[in-house]
Amino acid sequence: MKKIEAIVRKTKFDEIKDALMEADIEWFSYYDVRGVGKTRQERIYRGVVYDTSYIERILLTIVVRDINVDKTVEAILKTARTGEIGDGRIFISTVDDAIRIRTGEHGDISLYDVK
Repeated sequence: MKKIEAIVRKTKFDEIKDALMEADIEWFSYYDVRGVGKTRQERIYRGVVYDTSYIERILLTIVVRDINVDKTVEAILKTARTGEIGDGRIFISTVDDAIRIRTGEHGDISLYDVK
């Protein structure tokens, strides 16, 4: 099992959510986050100057079976990429175990129903 964490633009969240659902990723958590980046770039919107390193982001946390890692990452990449500074990052790490609290099931089966 792998844990995929993606920090993405807040404006792209709905597109990413739809792409994940199309890729059969039915469950994930997300959080509103802020971060500071090394690159400084100012943008002007309606006469107000914004520093792009302070733009709000969404942190997606998704735990998937190993066979679903590539399609999950690809769904995020396709929809989150604008080609501009601040598109975000994706981190992938190994999950040793997962337990479904309701049933006590361990491992892959605890993530989704048997298919």
